[in-house]
Amino acid sequence: MAENFTPAYRKPGFKALRARVDQLEELASPCRLCPRECGALRREGETGYCRTGFTPMVSSIHPHFGEEACLVGKGGSGTVFLTNCNLGCLFCQNSDISHLGKGRSITTRELADSLMALQDLGCHNINFVTPTHQIHAIVKAVALAAERGLTLPLVYNTGGYDPVPTLRLLDGIFDIYMPDLKFTGTGPAMTLADAPDYPEVAKRAILEMHRQVGDLVLDKRGIAVRGLLVRHLVLPSGLVGSDEAFRFLAEEVSRNTCLNIMDQYRPCYRAGEIHAIGRHLDREEYLAALSFARKHGLGRLD
Repeated sequence: MAENFTPAYRKPGFKALRARVDQLEELASPCRLCPRECGALRREGETGYCRTGFTPMVSSIHPHFGEEACLVGKGGSGTVFLTNCNLGCLFCQNSDISHLGKGRSITTRELADSLMALQDLGCHNINFVTPTHQIHAIVKAVALAAERGLTLPLVYNTGGYDPVPTLRLLDGIFDIYMPDLKFTGTGPAMTLADAPDYPEVAKRAILEMHRQVGDLVLDKRGIAVRGLLVRHLVLPSGLVGSDEAFRFLAEEVSRNTCLNIMDQYRPCYRAGEIHAIGRHLDREEYLAALSFARKHGLGRLD
């Protein structure tokens, strides 16, 4: 249980936080923020794989009550849905935001204003959804908001396609990492997300995230304040490789890893193009995933 919590980004001082902003902005143009390293000159208006420029682009910002219970509590998770994505998942349930670009450009100061508004509304945390390709702007907004009194934990809610060099620049800024562990096989990762290197990238990312924040810690209300929470969406036909995913978490990360094994898959976006995922998940497939988690000694299931 955590008492007298202070968010990570308030500990090093504002000068150190601004220095991280400078480093992240340097990575953003030419862009090397994500594993694709497309080199887009985003300051000059170029966009790469993620189709996003240099300034923040968001779909919505509001208290969200559909996240894990340890994030939502009574006040909700202050969620910033960022537009576009560095993955190409054919089954994306938020394809209007991630692939079709639903959203609007705002300034970093406007984003900082929104973070303060979420705090004023009583949210328990600030939850950045799909942050990888916009992390330079996010940290700049956090720095501005911190100087104005932001004190909420920060959640890095990611698809898991994050390079370690970028994550190292976030050490001491984010309190909670919430990555997906989508695939453990290169074939499904290529076919379903256009990222054959996803399995190894995601594993390295999760190890780095755990190194920074450790296992998930809750306060006396049961609200998460620091640590790692991994999401694993079970797909039909065993395509995600749940057995290997849970072996990795148990043996290479921590058997105390907080894990959300999700059963809400439904064929969305272009999933109908792939026969193996063009149907809903069978109950037996989900139960099989749960059995894999138990086999590997993972008992902390959200």
